[in-house]
Order: sequence, then structure tokens, then C-alpha cells
Amino acid sequence: YLVHVMRKHEDFIPELDYVIEKDRKIIGNIMYTKAKLESENKREKPILTFGPVCILPEYQRKGFGKKLIEHSLIKAKELKYEAVVIFGNPSNYSNLGFKSGSRFDIALEKEIYPSAMLAKELSEESLKGEKWIYKDSDVYKIDEKKVEEFDLEFEKLEKKRQGSQEIFY
Repeated sequence: YLVHVMRKHEDFIPELDYVIEKDRKIIGNIMYTKAKLESENKREKPILTFGPVCILPEYQRKGFGKKLIEHSLIKAKELKYEAVVIFGNPSNYSNLGFKSGSRFDIALEKEIYPSAMLAKELSEESLKGEKWIYKDSDVYKIDEKKVEEFDLEFEKLEKKRQGSQEIFY
């Protein structure tokens, strides 16, 4: 559903919408949207976020996701974006240069520093010297009722919760 909505949204960045192939088969993709950081004095810095990023299960833990992310980060830098903030498991992204948002003084509203909020500077010291509040695109504000309606178009699957999802709370 998110991909369906995202590609029509004004914050979607088609130049950073990539797939990865193996043996002429698409095995994964990554998509970016605009986001922003707001300083204490209300200065706004345009940045990026990515998600979803996905790799078919049988190709996970084989380096394909890393290649996809690295390629897209190079392209994001070429497009003159200075930073990326994501939500993810730190152990999955630290080897790509992502660090805790708190190391860059990036928080959510009310000075909340989630352990899953990670940042990467694409331009050296672009996040230095200010306290930031992260604001993502409203494309991520999902209407659960619309998701349920959309899901009716597909074969019914069991919804599961993964233990790794706890890091996002």
C-alpha cells in the first residue's frame, strides 16, 4: 500500500527509486522521499529518508540490500542532498555509515531520541552545530482503513508481528 501511495505523492523522489536484479529477476527495491530537519530557531534543512527498502527473503543477508543502499546514497549525494534520516535496526545500517540520530542532535518532537532513528551525512558536517527536530513526509501517515480496503484486492495473508519491530516503539 505504501508503495502504491508513495509513487503518487509530491514528496516522492523518482530519481532515487531503484530496483536490484539478479539473473534478470527483480529481487529488491528502495524508494526515497523528501523529509526535513527543523532547528530550534525554526530553520529548515531539506533532507531525505528511504523506505521501504526490501529484498526478497531468499536473497537477504547476501549483500544485495547493501549494494542497493550504497548505490542510492551515491546518487542522492549527486543530487546535492546533504543528509538522510531513517528508522531501522542500527545493526543493519551502522556498516553503511548510519549513526544514532542522537549523535547529530536529531530528535522527534518533545526531545524523543528513538534508538531506531539513524542519520547519515552525505555532505561532511552538514548536521553539525544545531539541535534538530526530524519531520518526515506525510506519505508515511498511513490510514489503516484504506490499507484494509487496498488489501482486499490481494490474496489474504496472515499478518504477523516480528520481534524486531519492538525497536520502533
